[in-house]
Amino acid sequence: MPSPPHADHPAAQLPDPGVVDALITEARGLRSRVDAMLRDGDAVEDPQLRWQRALCDLAVHQLDDLGVHLGQLRDGLGDLGAGAERPLLLDVPLQNPGPDAAAVGALGRAGSAQWDLLTDTALWSDELYRIFGRSPQDGPLTLDELPSWLFAEDQALLTEMVTGCLVDGRPIDGEFRIVRADGSVRTVHMVGEPVLGADGGTESMWAVLRDVSDLRRSQRTLRETRESLQRQRQIAQTERRMAVELQEAVLPPWRGAQRFPQDGGPTTMDLAAHYLPSATSALIGGDWYDAMQLPDGSSLLTVGDLTGHGVAATSGMAMLLGALRGMAVAGLQPGPLMGWLNELLDTSPQPALGSALCCRYDPRTRVLHWAQAGHPAPLLFRDGVGRLLDPPDGVLLGATSGAQYAQAHEQLAPGDLLVLHTDGLVPRRAALDGTGAATADGGGNRLLAMAPLFAAARTAQDCVRLVAEEFGTPDREDDACVLIARIA
Repeated sequence: MPSPPHADHPAAQLPDPGVVDALITEARGLRSRVDAMLRDGDAVEDPQLRWQRALCDLAVHQLDDLGVHLGQLRDGLGDLGAGAERPLLLDVPLQNPGPDAAAVGALGRAGSAQWDLLTDTALWSDELYRIFGRSPQDGPLTLDELPSWLFAEDQALLTEMVTGCLVDGRPIDGEFRIVRADGSVRTVHMVGEPVLGADGGTESMWAVLRDVSDLRRSQRTLRETRESLQRQRQIAQTERRMAVELQEAVLPPWRGAQRFPQDGGPTTMDLAAHYLPSATSALIGGDWYDAMQLPDGSSLLTVGDLTGHGVAATSGMAMLLGALRGMAVAGLQPGPLMGWLNELLDTSPQPALGSALCCRYDPRTRVLHWAQAGHPAPLLFRDGVGRLLDPPDGVLLGATSGAQYAQAHEQLAPGDLLVLHTDGLVPRRAALDGTGAATADGGGNRLLAMAPLFAAARTAQDCVRLVAEEFGTPDREDDACVLIARIA
């Protein structure tokens, strides 16, 4: 089929075939590297990785198209001679195909057509027959027959494009869907122009039709994965905001220092606490701290950690802390109180595990009664020396039904410093010993080494500030709480 004449289109200088060969080599190299990225990303579940894979898949389709068209351009240049009739370049197969030839042949296919208005005949390229799933023996479709192959909602678009081309001389550039004889649906992009006669009237119309089904499918996948990723990000942001608001509502309203007087008299305990958020997690954890005076004049000190992150962990923490406060106000001692917390978590509709430390301090006798559930024991600092209190028996909350929790007692003295903390205080990588095994102190040794600093500090708030400076590292992998009490 000869190329359509256009008096207003000057003849272009044909490119050097060697330059086209170099472009083909670069396109194939890029295609191979992107394809390797696709293979490495198989069976991914993360939305961000799925979105990246969709981008790679789209790039593969585009590079396949580029390779096909550059190959057709190169082969067409080699076949053209002076005065020779130009072949349909879009139908020339890619020569010397590499390992991607099968994929290249299946993607980015394009064919050409010309409809003669004077003779009412049509001429199709071989590739266009393949796009429509039609045999060359059946002959090409006329402009009147073509709309019957389209989706009903796309027929008006095609009619408008063809009418604008034939009547008004406007170029064609549009996309529609066809239903082939085997029932399969293909998306076709059509570009074309009218061919004018000597009198300026339209004699025929030519067009290039490209099968863009796979390309549109990749674009749709990319769009859907991007939208899914955006939705998940919005959900995560909403969940984080809810978790933060719930945590702020549940944890003690006081921040920094707090002093507990005895029966309206002198201060019996100087308190300070701090929450250290995770630097790597986008969600809030289930760590808590609390201190409150009880009706009998004693003081409650507690820290704990519920497994998980987000609203589920924070709501579970709120449930446990609320129950703990209620039972402490009712007069339960730390040991039995831990047993009831275990039953509460064990029967919860949302199974979880938690560790907790509960202390009850009597300022009249200066005796500390405490129990723990799989939690680091308190550290006691006296006269510039620190030690870890011997923990009574106690398993993780929610680990087993009917668990019994022992209770320990410690005689305190004026000036003693108690440090309670959750086990996320030290980043996991920093909690490994020289052999790569995890240490069991959860940061206790580093805290004990701070004894001289604590001894020189004037208030509990100063001690908390020292801990925050020591453990508030950028690589923190988990949330943590620290609660410090100085006995008056």
